[in-house]
Amino acid sequence: MYSKILILRFPKDIVHKPLVCSLVRDFDLTFNILNATVFPRQEGLMVLELYGNKKNFRQGVNYLKDHGVSVQNAEQEVKRDEKKCTHCGACTAVCPTGALYIIRPEMTVQFDQKKCSVCELCVPACPTRVMKVRPTNHLFFE
Repeated sequence: MYSKILILRFPKDIVHKPLVCSLVRDFDLTFNILNATVFPRQEGLMVLELYGNKKNFRQGVNYLKDHGVSVQNAEQEVKRDEKKCTHCGACTAVCPTGALYIIRPEMTVQFDQKKCSVCELCVPACPTRVMKVRPTNHLFFE
């Protein structure tokens, strides 16, 4: 499964078209709308997390671009909910950069965000789902 957080800008002349719905129907992709500002006859802006296999993902993004949608990767970072972490260490086994590591003898998991490459391998490895990928552009509107 491949996923990315994307920023979509819809020109005012196509904002009324159900282009995002076609990603599910025509390209077998799943999406989660993280934020959106869409009004009739105005530019629309949507922050979307898009999931699917890599080939379908590329085809879906190309479909959006072919229909006039501006598609941008959102800058992302991995965050850990410190309060919910059980320090099982499952994430440390898959972390290729050493950003997640165990402190001994305490046996607590530490996260060095500066070493994180946002490969996202820790997200599905975490049994308590405390690892999350979030956009850093802060395009969340009021």
